[in-house]
Amino acid sequence: MKYCAFLRGVNVKGTNMKMADVCQVFKDAGMENVSSVLASGNIVFGSDKNAEELKVILEKAMSEYFNYEAFLFVKNSEQTELFWTQNPFEKNVDFHIYAFVGNECVEDILMKEFENATKTENEKAEIVSNIFYWQVPKGSTLDSNFGKVLGKKSLKDQFTSRNINTFEKIFKKF
Repeated sequence: MKYCAFLRGVNVKGTNMKMADVCQVFKDAGMENVSSVLASGNIVFGSDKNAEELKVILEKAMSEYFNYEAFLFVKNSEQTELFWTQNPFEKNVDFHIYAFVGNECVEDILMKEFENATKTENEKAEIVSNIFYWQVPKGSTLDSNFGKVLGKKSLKDQFTSRNINTFEKIFKKF
């Protein structure tokens, strides 16, 4: 089966790694047809194992090789495609659209946080097919109240986010 692993916190805040090294870790852990999409920690690969097994195997391998606490989320190709095809927001050059990959029911936690946050003008969030989507004006991602929530240490093992354009690139890679 084809999968994509979405790594959290890669090449930000001092956790730097070359995607070629990450791909090698995946290969050494028994994954097949391994390749990366962008430098933000998106690894496309094949395996006969299920997503839960892969998460355990790959987090352990990444943690040991890079000497950090690795968090990643594994989705099969059909699940990954949904992040792209279910996007509820229209493309607009003035906005970033993010989709969140994470643990089961993380979309509900994120929506609660979003509802409690002060919003910038035209900042929106929606849940579609159990996927949390966030639209934010360009230039406001890190400054927005909700953007600051995303860095909470208590949520670091719960999710990671990607710009919607990243899902398009991953979808094409499959």
